[in-house]
Amino acid sequence: MRVGLVYHPDYLKHDTGEGHPERPQRLTWILKGLENAGLLSQVERLTPTPASLDTLHLVHPPDYLAWLKAMAARAPTALDPDTVISPQSFDTALLAVGGVTQAIDAVCAGTLTRALVLPRPPGHHATATRAMGFCLLNNVAIGARYAQHQHRLSRLAIVDWDVHHGNGTQDIFYDDPTVFYVSLHQYPYYPGTGAASETGAGAGKGTTLNCPMPVGSGDAEYLEVFDHTILPRMRTFQPELLFISAGFDGHRDDPLAQINLTEAGYAAMTQRTVTLAETCCQGRIVSVLEGGYHPRALPASVAAHLQALLS
Repeated sequence: MRVGLVYHPDYLKHDTGEGHPERPQRLTWILKGLENAGLLSQVERLTPTPASLDTLHLVHPPDYLAWLKAMAARAPTALDPDTVISPQSFDTALLAVGGVTQAIDAVCAGTLTRALVLPRPPGHHATATRAMGFCLLNNVAIGARYAQHQHRLSRLAIVDWDVHHGNGTQDIFYDDPTVFYVSLHQYPYYPGTGAASETGAGAGKGTTLNCPMPVGSGDAEYLEVFDHTILPRMRTFQPELLFISAGFDGHRDDPLAQINLTEAGYAAMTQRTVTLAETCCQGRIVSVLEGGYHPRALPASVAAHLQALLS
């Protein structure tokens, strides 16, 4: 069993400006934390190349990508009150998607069992045609479509435990029965979506599962939802590859939310996901970083997550 870690130093070139929560230091905190925990020596290090436009077109239409590239050329500028683009952001976003597709290729080829991708910018708020919530391209959604087209997989699942609902990922797959999207998130909260009543549409009815969590929820509440709601549905769906939108901004110390998860909670959710993957998809998991903004809690949570992926 081999686990990969996908990272590129150019992920630091996405410059969100002084004081922005989604800043380059997030990744340097993580790498230092993994080094201190002795985990970097236990993983296969992968350095990605940029994704092609054809890969991006699996989710994002050409006119949106042309607009995004043009905005980067005019940067620095804000696309909305939360989302900043800098001159290097478009190229960095291509590299972020490239990290995800490289992980998918390695996992589907069997050279890795699981992989953790540490990209910037994050992705799960980006819809097919809109950047928002710190996100420019939807890394995991593109990865899922890539896995379907490149590796001919027919059933994929995405578990999103970022503290904010992944509205973009939900929107992209809302009527698609081949992708099962699961989200645990503080509710009500930004971006305002993710009610339990949002379960998919058309042929995709029933393949969206939202688990809105009230303010103050912690490890016990999250694991109860995992055990009694998410895992039974996942076992029924039987995905061939499992993605994690791995946000760590639900930690009790994170400044952007009011959820009380700990490193132990993230480890336990990861362990349950690993066990699920071993029963339905040969253990294959591609985990992709989303949020997490505390200088101690983020690296500690990622280290706990990676340790569980290695188990």
